[in-house]
Amino acid sequence: MPARRSESDMQVQVNTDSSIAGDDALASRVEAAARDALGRFEERITRLEVHLSDVNGAKPGPDDKRCVIEVRPAGRRPETVTEDAATIDGAVSGALQKLRRVLDGTLGRLDDHKGAPSIRTGI
Repeated sequence: MPARRSESDMQVQVNTDSSIAGDDALASRVEAAARDALGRFEERITRLEVHLSDVNGAKPGPDDKRCVIEVRPAGRRPETVTEDAATIDGAVSGALQKLRRVLDGTLGRLDDHKGAPSIRTGI
């Protein structure tokens, strides 16, 4: 699926394996969830790659949907999170929660130092 662009510079690309139906509706849902969860970081993220897969293919099983998200913050090393769940939406939601915590720890630290604005960002 092609990367989608909106008013911000953050690109969101959704990739699926052969066992997941990767249509525009799924891509739109994932992009909306990502922008909602990571909105405060959007200006600092250049690209978000979401990889969706079914871990065990056609065989049923618990938590067999996997979401791997790689985020590329501007001027920083990429970060990756993974979440397994029973549904695609559950895996995406869990991965976005993990990613938000990671970004709070890395990017949030640049803006805030012991409860006060950081001198490193000029804010």
